[in-house]
Amino acid sequence: MRTIFTLLILAALATPAPAQHLSADGAPQTFHFLAEQYFDKYFGFNPTAGTSAGFHRYDTELEDYSTASTAAEIAWLHATDKKLAPIDARALDAADAADFQILVNNIHSQLLELEVIRNQEKNADLYSSGITNSVFVIMEREYASANMRLRAVVAREQKMPQVLLDARKNLKDPPRIFTEIALEQIDGDVSFFENDVPKAFASANDERAKADFARSNAAVIQALKEYGAWLRSDLLPRSNGDFKLGADTFRKKLLYDEMVDTPLDHLLDVAYDDLHKNQADFARVAKEIDPTRTPQEVLAELGALHPPPDQLLSTFQQTFDSLTTFIRVHHIVTLPSDVTPVLEETPPFMRATTFASMDPPGPYETESTKAYFNVTLPEKGWAADRVADYMTAFNVGTIVSTSVHEAYPGHYVQYLYTPTYQSKIRRLINANTNVEGWAHYCEQMMLDAGYAAAPSDATPEQLRKAKLVRLGQIQDALLRDARFVVSIKLHSGQITFDQAVDFFVKEGYQSHETGLVETKRGTGDPTYLYYTLGKLQIMKLREDMKKKQGAQFSLEQFHDQFLRQGPIPIKLIRKAMLHDDSPTL
Repeated sequence: MRTIFTLLILAALATPAPAQHLSADGAPQTFHFLAEQYFDKYFGFNPTAGTSAGFHRYDTELEDYSTASTAAEIAWLHATDKKLAPIDARALDAADAADFQILVNNIHSQLLELEVIRNQEKNADLYSSGITNSVFVIMEREYASANMRLRAVVAREQKMPQVLLDARKNLKDPPRIFTEIALEQIDGDVSFFENDVPKAFASANDERAKADFARSNAAVIQALKEYGAWLRSDLLPRSNGDFKLGADTFRKKLLYDEMVDTPLDHLLDVAYDDLHKNQADFARVAKEIDPTRTPQEVLAELGALHPPPDQLLSTFQQTFDSLTTFIRVHHIVTLPSDVTPVLEETPPFMRATTFASMDPPGPYETESTKAYFNVTLPEKGWAADRVADYMTAFNVGTIVSTSVHEAYPGHYVQYLYTPTYQSKIRRLINANTNVEGWAHYCEQMMLDAGYAAAPSDATPEQLRKAKLVRLGQIQDALLRDARFVVSIKLHSGQITFDQAVDFFVKEGYQSHETGLVETKRGTGDPTYLYYTLGKLQIMKLREDMKKKQGAQFSLEQFHDQFLRQGPIPIKLIRKAMLHDDSPTL
């Protein structure tokens, strides 16, 4: 019977006419077969993503950026799209119909990237940072012995010089900002291979692997140095391209990645409404704290409220403990596990790029299943004034917001729900409006629910501290509001790069340096509006559920039901929870 069924499936795949639809009996089986086949091929083209997801049969492979490989990937995506076309989503149950739409959109998103956006022709950092990341994902988790992982690193490193040669062939009139960013990153990439990779595998004792690594690593370092010199002398002078997607491509990317089809002018109205609301709240809270100073002067006070460096890890642990207690007592969300992430100092090879981060295992990782919360401490040799300046990034407000966003009930809790996801599609294809939208939503939701609030008998100092924490949360929201506006205006040509920087400063209440970094990010991460966009979609869904359920509404049940759907577009979660196609905004 299994053989006959397979032959029927293959026949269906071999000869579908565009106007045909598979029967209700055949559609689910065909869809499941194609979905499984899709990921096998996808990770063949994207082996670094395979390693990160926990599929270690791809560990010795590396992305092939040759024009022939790119053409083969495009052809495969088109062929898969055609195979999916005969499936009538109405013949699938609700969960499969949603998964079907997610998979089709994912294919269209990749085709948009490869055929229209064409970052392989524009972004020099795609290659140099790409190969760096391909080793990082092997280093970051001890899913196998050091010897075995070192052999995988060697196999990938041996292919890296060719990647950087392919980059020279592929890059054509890139945007100057993209080449400048690649040049800013290249010394860090070189340092990573010179210092961090050898340190990560110091315990390896396979002499042949170590000798092979010495050769392959030296070749990569030399290739990266030569690539950096080429970027500066050859590519930079002829980097006159445009980073802007244009309104039409921006709309399509938003549709395929997030299932958001709201007109851009309406999205801007939504963004400005939230921006102005948060600006008013910022001014109100700052005035309550100290009416004699400007809001920015009040905010500066928050930076001075931080623990000593040697108590930073324990402060995060205490915050985790208080968050989980609050979540349980106030029935915020069901915590599927009592296992907490392992708090540790950020590994040396990650310290240059992050203050704090959550590092959960991939959804299919079976050997290294601990989640790590990494905190970057100040270096021991730093002068006292540098340490003091650095520690302002770990003020009481930041510790609360970071703990909520990254851990409880943000990214880590969402990761704990992974076993409940119904399909491989929901484990492997994520919508950022869901993932980052959920974590950003939690920052405000937890304070609204009473976390970090001053007690009823609070002293003036306790009341002041609680309001400062709220002020920090609002400033973080303003940063995300500014991303929302800038992403649309920058990529539709309504503002220049410099005007975008000014917008972060004047309207988002950020420093000029932050505005510059954020605008640079926006050139290459065009839809980074997904933080606030997702947060607002979740808040509207919550209010609509309250209206529907009335007195029966439970915040805990709402959050549980939301997370059990998986990190999918919120439009699909609305369909599952409200059973309608009402607007997400």
